[in-house]
Amino acid sequence: MTGKRILFTGGSGKAGRYVIPYLLDQGHRVLNVDLVPLDHPRVRNLTADITDSGQMFNALTAYTGMDEIEADAGVPKFDAVVHFAAVPRILLQPDNETFRINTMGTYNVIEAAVKLGIRKIIIASSETTYGICFSSGQTNPHSLPLEEDYDVDPMDSYGLSKVVNEKTARAFQRRSGFDIYALRIGNVIEPHEYAERFPYYFAHPEVRRRNAFCYIDARDLGQIVDLCLQKDGLGFEVFNAGNDNNSVTVPSKELAERFFPNVPFTREVGEHEALFSNRKIREVLGFKEQHNWQNYVQP
Repeated sequence: MTGKRILFTGGSGKAGRYVIPYLLDQGHRVLNVDLVPLDHPRVRNLTADITDSGQMFNALTAYTGMDEIEADAGVPKFDAVVHFAAVPRILLQPDNETFRINTMGTYNVIEAAVKLGIRKIIIASSETTYGICFSSGQTNPHSLPLEEDYDVDPMDSYGLSKVVNEKTARAFQRRSGFDIYALRIGNVIEPHEYAERFPYYFAHPEVRRRNAFCYIDARDLGQIVDLCLQKDGLGFEVFNAGNDNNSVTVPSKELAERFFPNVPFTREVGEHEALFSNRKIREVLGFKEQHNWQNYVQP
C-alpha cells in the first residue's frame, strides 16, 4: 500500500499519541494539528484551533515539512483527514463549551476537507453516544450487544456533541459523495494501564458498568484507523472501535444479568464477547486485534 499524506487533529491526546506512530509505521506521512505539539521524533506538528474555520482551511493547505518546500511543486494535497481533536469528556469545561468546541470544531474540519476535495475523512465519535457512560443515575441500554444500528440517546453534552458530529458527517457525505467514517471509540487503554487498572477491574467489575465493560487498546485503535484509510467506497459509515472481549473476567451473559437486568439480547453472543460489539469492524474492515488484555495481565 502506498503511504498517504494525512492531516490528523488531536494527535497529542491519549489516543492520538499511539495512533499517529502506528500510521507512521505503515508508511503514511502525518501532520499533527493540535493546541499542544506531540513530542515524537517523526511527527510534524502545527499549532491550530479547530474552532477557527480559517485556521482549518489554512492547515489543510499547509506544507508538512521543509522537504515539500524544497520540491518547489506547490503544496501537495492531503489524501485523508483523521479528526480526533475534542474536549475529551464532561467535567473538564462548562457543558456549553464542551458542546461548542466539539460540534463547531468537527463542522469546521469536515467542511474544509470536503470543500478542498479530500475524499477520505475519519472522525472520532464515542461509546458515550449509547447513553450509558455519562447518564444521570444508573440507566440500562435498550438492548444488547451495543451495535451501530442502536438508537443512540445520550443525555450529556459530550455524548450529544458526538451524535451531532455523526449527523454532520452524514450531511457532508450526502453533499460530497466522499467517504466519511465515524468511529465510536471505546474506553482507550494505554499499555501501562493493564497492570495498573485491570486487576482492580477484575475484583470490582461494577466500576466498568458505565463503559458497558468495553475497552480499546490505543495501538489496536491505530490499526482500525489504518483499515479505514485503506477501505474505500463505503460512503458514510459508523463503526464501534473496541476490542474483542470485555474488560472484566465475568462471562458476557452473566455480566448482563448482573448489571443490566432484563435487557434483551438481539442476538447470541460468545462467552466473553464484548457487549460493546466490534463485529462490524471485524467483518467489514478486517480488524484482527493484537492487544487483548490477556496478553498483559492475568486475573
